Amino acid sequence: MSLLSLLSLAALLSCGSVRSLPQGAPETVCDTMLPFHAGGTVLPENSVSPFGIETSSSVIGQGQTLRVDVTGAPAGLSFGGFMIQARNRNPPYQIVGQFSPSRDGTVKLMNCENSVNNSATHSNAGPKPQVSLDWQSPVDFLGQVVFNATVAQSYNQFWVGVASNPVQVVRRDLSAAAPLPTASPPNFNVNYPSTRTPYVPPSYVAPSVVAVVEDSFYDGCGQSKNCFGFPDGCVASKSCTSVSAVTVRGDIYEFELQSGKGTNAAYVAFGLSDDAKMGEDLTTECVPENGRVNLYSSYTSASPFSAVRANVPQNSARLLNASLVDGVIYCKVQRDPITVVQGRSFDLKNGVYHMLVASGSSLKENSVGYHDIGRLPSGNPINLAVVQDVAGSSQLLVRLHGAFMIAAWIGTTSLGIIFARYFKQTWVGSQTCGKDQWFAWHRMLMVTTWTLTVVAYILIWVELKRAVWHAHSITGLITVILCFLQPIGALFRPGPNDKKRPYFNWGHWLGGNLAHILAIVAIFFSVKLPKAELPEWMDWILVGFVVFHVLVHLIFSISGIASDRQQSQRINTFQMGDMTHHHQHAMRNGMSMERKMDAPYGGLRKGLLGIYSVVLVLFVVVLILLVVLAPIEKLFE
Repeated sequence: MSLLSLLSLAALLSCGSVRSLPQGAPETVCDTMLPFHAGGTVLPENSVSPFGIETSSSVIGQGQTLRVDVTGAPAGLSFGGFMIQARNRNPPYQIVGQFSPSRDGTVKLMNCENSVNNSATHSNAGPKPQVSLDWQSPVDFLGQVVFNATVAQSYNQFWVGVASNPVQVVRRDLSAAAPLPTASPPNFNVNYPSTRTPYVPPSYVAPSVVAVVEDSFYDGCGQSKNCFGFPDGCVASKSCTSVSAVTVRGDIYEFELQSGKGTNAAYVAFGLSDDAKMGEDLTTECVPENGRVNLYSSYTSASPFSAVRANVPQNSARLLNASLVDGVIYCKVQRDPITVVQGRSFDLKNGVYHMLVASGSSLKENSVGYHDIGRLPSGNPINLAVVQDVAGSSQLLVRLHGAFMIAAWIGTTSLGIIFARYFKQTWVGSQTCGKDQWFAWHRMLMVTTWTLTVVAYILIWVELKRAVWHAHSITGLITVILCFLQPIGALFRPGPNDKKRPYFNWGHWLGGNLAHILAIVAIFFSVKLPKAELPEWMDWILVGFVVFHVLVHLIFSISGIASDRQQSQRINTFQMGDMTHHHQHAMRNGMSMERKMDAPYGGLRKGLLGIYSVVLVLFVVVLILLVVLAPIEKLFE
């Protein structure tokens, strides 16, 4: 600290009057905002400050001017010195904006962090009940700022880190779209968290400091407003991919929407639904367009699915606040208590509705695109005015659908194909229910596949109640059709010596393998579905299964070629040249014995089947766990 500053500290008014640095704070304290009264031996007060920072508005456009008041409560409480700055609410908490000179000369401007007039202090230490300043927001900044102040009531009594409520800086054209709301008076009983941690001398033990809230959207969730987002349960961890909030004050219904960081959302939307399904719902959409966030109201139809803005009253909702900062969409909307759309009344005051939140990465002409980033309905309909914890709807049917399909097409189908293709000449002397072992196992596994597939398909129809067309559903539908036809075709299988038998064999082989391939492709597509909530790295597990499955088929095929060659050599030992009747009889007996014997390398096939079965079960178990426990990432938070 400079000698001049120390001398100025001594030149204070007598004890009992308002005393502080007579000509304002020096620029050496720009960073700490901590006055070194008596060389730093006088410490800041730990109590709640009786002074507060009041702003004329809670939202301001870029480059516009805001009035900022430093005042005390109760009225008439005076202070002598102060220092004030506006800082970005998010790291690195840089000082932003500029203060204007005061007309009465009570304010002295400061140049901190190599910027002009970005801080202000008192020009004299006389008692003052209030100080008004004009602050201009930057033209290149979007986001929230908090005004932080140090206020000295007397030489021995001062408070550091006195903070205002946040002020949202939006694009200038957005702030002009609606009247700027007037900020409420400062709450002197709440120590609002500062965006700047004051400098603390080594000898000073600081009181508990309230941590800076990273995202103020979640403030009041479950206490003063209903919050709901996806994935389910994300509100508690403040990590929603998209989130909505509803605040009700009498007949005023305010909705807030926000997309998650890094989602690259093209829109975020909120819906009110009777049945927790998309369709016949009133939706509110916040869409960035041409550098500003626009508000639209839509009505969704179930068949075909679409969000239509035509014939929906756009004046039933008003945009109060909006921003687009670092790709994060935020908007605050006020809705009329009653909105009539296509003869249907949405009564927010007397009705109960499921909350729907959705976001997507694309737009359509006069509409939003598919909610590929995510969508979630609340589990129960609620009265919006009753503050409560809102949970997502059950995903049980979706989870069972995925688990059954994986068990069928990764598990039983893969093993059934192995039996049919490579085990017709193994366990020749053994039968089950009068059928060769390979056929008995193949039929049992394929019947299981058919049953699981049909049940899984019914479950997803019960869940969705309508057709939803995308890559997964199209490939899945083709798979189900082929699966359903396979056993019907088997009922009309020609006899072994029938001329049509080769055609059946080829058709049955082609249908089964095509269904198997399409099913695996459909499972790959399911990883991308927002409703499934599956991790992207599940693709690598599926790739591992495919590689393993192909490798086993390759080994079986090579062993089959070797087996056929050795079996052919057995038969060729009987020469077809000069055969006596005895030799011919011996050959017929030998061929009969061959038919009752396993083909060569039977032990290799059985051993490889055992290894394949164990590894296959591991793949199926892991994949089913990923489906049932989705989103799996929540277990590691």
